[in-house]
Amino acid sequence: MRGSLPFTLVYHHRYDLNLGEHVFPSQKFRLIYEMLLREGLAKEEEFLKPDPAEDEDILRVHTKEWVCKLKTGTLTSSDVMRLEVPYSPELVEAVWLAAGGSILAGRMALRDGFCSNLSGGFHHAYPDHGEGFCAIHDVAVAIRKLQADGAIKKAIVVDTDVHHGNGTAAIFRGDPTVFTLSIHQLNNYPGHKPPSSLDLHMDDRVGDQEYLGTLIPAVQRALGEFQPDILFYVGGADPYCEDQLGGLSLTKEGLKKRDRSVFEEARRRGIPVATTLAGGYARRVEDTVRIHVNTILAASEVALVFPSASAARS
Repeated sequence: MRGSLPFTLVYHHRYDLNLGEHVFPSQKFRLIYEMLLREGLAKEEEFLKPDPAEDEDILRVHTKEWVCKLKTGTLTSSDVMRLEVPYSPELVEAVWLAAGGSILAGRMALRDGFCSNLSGGFHHAYPDHGEGFCAIHDVAVAIRKLQADGAIKKAIVVDTDVHHGNGTAAIFRGDPTVFTLSIHQLNNYPGHKPPSSLDLHMDDRVGDQEYLGTLIPAVQRALGEFQPDILFYVGGADPYCEDQLGGLSLTKEGLKKRDRSVFEEARRRGIPVATTLAGGYARRVEDTVRIHVNTILAASEVALVFPSASAARS
């Protein structure tokens, strides 16, 4: 399969958060793009270039004060400490583009059944502040935009980052139109974990079998009972056994099976899937990049085997 993805990809060369030497390898966005091209897995024409999200759409999720701080560079020292990345205009540009990319990925997924944004998944961002390398919650912005446009009524977020999706849980808490599922290491960041619709707390060093045995039945039940119009998948590379900020023990093969299994469950039900990235801090950045590329490959494999989402819904 060379350059034959059955769906489009979303990428912008300014996705890099411009962090320099930092535990968050923000160069991974470019490296994923380059690996897909180098290995003949995608062609240039299969990439869509997003526009930055409109401020109006960012404000569907975030407060005016937080947006103003980011746009004007007036973050307090406390804001920067919680964000855990240095502020720069390039950071702001990147997260606005990531939100625009997730909006575009959602639209294309509704059209084609799948779409992958090569950034995003910034699930620790709250309406009024950033946390854990996340300044703007791109997935929440995309969901609210699609709802406002009448493209969807209900959405599910399946978050497989090793860290709990605290921003996602806080933003959508009490909202019957969005189901949030987070599978994560219990004894890890963040300390405060507001309740998701469904939280799957994993003990330290859990491996492939136990992890998948917990996640997949939960996804099956959630999709069957909630019946969303779209699934936003936050694909964490950090449950990997050699991740520096994670304490689970999944293999690369187990992580790809995780992705493929979730996508299969959605596809069987005719639910479109938009994938975003999330954390990945492997000692070798090449491992993180490979895991993220495998998420796209898993989506491609499922799309080629199962009928299109639009056909399954009809």
